[in-house]
Amino acid sequence: MDFDKELDARGLNCPLPILRTKKALADLHSGQVLKVLATDPGAVKDFEAFSRQTGHQLLSHAEERKEFTFYMRKK
Repeated sequence: MDFDKELDARGLNCPLPILRTKKALADLHSGQVLKVLATDPGAVKDFEAFSRQTGHQLLSHAEERKEFTFYMRKK
């Protein structure tokens, strides 16, 4: 998937991945896509809740070898 910016939040625990994502999205324009890498097992629920609460679209998420990849589109 194409993305405009990448954020490495691996090794960070809640709430840091979400806080860093929020800051990174603030630097993007509406419609741009942020790729986030995370290792926190709670990240999937956190990103789903963040998407619902903020209106930023969670395009997809995947897990491979305990590493999560999220794609979020800024509203």
